Amino acid sequence: MYKIVASSLWPTRGEPFGGAPVDLADGFIHFSTAAQVVETAARHFAGEDNLLLVAVDPAQLGAALKWEPSRGGDLFPHLYGSLPLSAALWARPLPPGDDGRHDFSSLLA
Repeated sequence: MYKIVASSLWPTRGEPFGGAPVDLADGFIHFSTAAQVVETAARHFAGEDNLLLVAVDPAQLGAALKWEPSRGGDLFPHLYGSLPLSAALWARPLPPGDDGRHDFSSLLA
């Protein structure tokens, strides 16, 4: 599963990621599956620069990870707690293209 986050918010040391402002307001950290992340980027991050796409291993999150209905009734992963950096498989830049859409072709392969 994936988290799109401003690079300025992603921890540079070993501390857990507590969430972006929208996550803090909602009480959980929002994630998307590979099938959902492109639309998530288009809806919520269009044209934004300085983003990271973070791949996360859901098996490391235990009972704090809940799959809950959201957009169109699809189940989305929500983490009720901080994200330990040990669960992050990688974090890569997600720049927008000239049209404002983010290119996932090399990231989700």
